[in-house]
Amino acid sequence: MKARYTLKIPARINVLGNPTDANEGDFHTISAAITIFAGGLIEPAEKLTFDFLQKGDVDNPLDSITASVGQIPFKHDDKFKLFKAAVSHMLMFYPPLKMEMEKTKVRIGIWTEVPRQSGLAGSSIIILLILNALKEFYDLPKTEFNDYVLAELTQRIEEIDLGITCGFSDRYIAQMGGLAYMDYRGKLFHKNIFDEPFATYERLNAPTKEMRFIVASSGVMRESGSVHSVLRGRYLLEYRKKATYPDYKSQILQKFEEVAKTAWVGKILLLRGDLEAFGDLMNKNHRLVNEIMLYCGFVGGAGEANNILIKAALDNGALGAKLTGAGGGGSVFALVKPRAEKQVFNAMKGAAEKAGLTDAKFYRVAIADKGVRVTKEGK
Repeated sequence: MKARYTLKIPARINVLGNPTDANEGDFHTISAAITIFAGGLIEPAEKLTFDFLQKGDVDNPLDSITASVGQIPFKHDDKFKLFKAAVSHMLMFYPPLKMEMEKTKVRIGIWTEVPRQSGLAGSSIIILLILNALKEFYDLPKTEFNDYVLAELTQRIEEIDLGITCGFSDRYIAQMGGLAYMDYRGKLFHKNIFDEPFATYERLNAPTKEMRFIVASSGVMRESGSVHSVLRGRYLLEYRKKATYPDYKSQILQKFEEVAKTAWVGKILLLRGDLEAFGDLMNKNHRLVNEIMLYCGFVGGAGEANNILIKAALDNGALGAKLTGAGGGGSVFALVKPRAEKQVFNAMKGAAEKAGLTDAKFYRVAIADKGVRVTKEGK
């Protein structure tokens, strides 16, 4: 009998340069794994079983279904669509897995601390957990299923199978962990896996121990793809116009160039240890995204709730504050000095209460040094 494997994975924030992670443009970001987690397990079972779990009580599922091994159909509103899409895609990508899964069926269970549709890579980390669980349990080839391939597969599952317009940072950062400078050159058109470069992941180790964040999930839910599809569509339209008419002046392209610049300049400042100037770049990044979203027809720009929370953070000593994710809802975060954590946290929470954001959630987080962690529990 095979063992039970347990898994844990961090959420992520895009610190600088978003949303240019090969979604609206093939540029670069600084992104970080943070100490908000999801986790799960995989173990032998009589039938292929998918479970939603509660952290700390993995043997009593909150919800459960069984499925046949093979192509597993699902609808847009299917509660288990992430499970079904992930397993189906893996079976298509690596056909030998089907025989193994028919021979030894499994129960895959997932729990998460990440609020739904919060812009913290909530769907990506669930898919990554499932892919990593299958890899470990069935002892899939490590060279074929390395960190880069798993991240790339997750992006394809979300974009192709689930119809979510998305880039690459969520998948890479959650899989590998830490704070990293990500380069997405050559990935603008989202070609098939192996027909374009992998993203470049460069870990930035200093001064990460000094970096503390307050993350605020506004409680205003939205599907990130509904925002990114508009921004990406507009970006590609302008990109093609520029390619056809070199003298064409595009406000969108120019602003995205400025957004991308915050990442490479931020990398220099971060390595120098200048967190105050780094925070200023976060503010610039957010201002540019707000302007881009207004230009693309989003009446509230990056989102009224988000802007309220960001203002509260900056008015109370945050070094920088900005959107993470697609905007219109979701989450924001603030970079704070350790001694200012409580003041900024309370100010953002108070602003949410005043604005009637009753579903808002707040977290004090640090950078999660590790990405996916897998533990074998038995023999």
